[in-house]
Amino acid sequence: MKNSIVPLHSSTPTTVGIIGAGEVGSQIARAAITAGYQVVIANSREPETLSGLVAELGPRARAATASQAAEAGDFVVIAVPLKLVNDMPVEQLAGKVVLDTNNYMSWRDGHFAVIDSGEKTVHELRQEQLPTSKVAKAFTHIQAPRLFLSARPAGTPGRHALSVSSNYPEAVRLVTKLYDQFGFDTVDNSPLSESWRSGPGQPAWMAHEHQTAPELKVNLVSARPIRIP
Repeated sequence: MKNSIVPLHSSTPTTVGIIGAGEVGSQIARAAITAGYQVVIANSREPETLSGLVAELGPRARAATASQAAEAGDFVVIAVPLKLVNDMPVEQLAGKVVLDTNNYMSWRDGHFAVIDSGEKTVHELRQEQLPTSKVAKAFTHIQAPRLFLSARPAGTPGRHALSVSSNYPEAVRLVTKLYDQFGFDTVDNSPLSESWRSGPGQPAWMAHEHQTAPELKVNLVSARPIRIP
């Protein structure tokens, strides 16, 4: 299938900082580079351990530490699970839109009582940990390989849709633009307190293989809170 990711038209490339170089972070890096962005990517180890990935990504990518990736990015993607004790570079992320791709999974993360009770969402916790940033939940209910497989040009009938949640309209606008460049429609599921509606076990999550904007809206409305005693 012909690539459907839309390249940037600006003469000055925008830089995306990515913290997390696993399946999700590396695939977002590939999509961003295809769209014309510069990428600065970090993992939990030394930048040198990313030499193979950077070589694959090409000249628009470079490896760095998490703090350096946060500093370099015009906006930043966090593609690692949240920890109750913050491990993200707060100062370097200050004032920036931060896309949080994390899903709360107790089998992986351990049980967070504040999430299990429904008091807060994992993305609200991320916002609390980054009080000077503008956090948006993004890319959380699509499998990483489908960033290319499901991408379609704007206006294509049946185009796949993704949700975004944020407390900041400017963050929603940025994610909407990025989704469109990557080949997806957007459904706004703000604020962050509503981000659970596209989480694991919910209809929007179960339909991640393909759902249009109208279908995603129905699935979000159909969501029901999952409480863990």
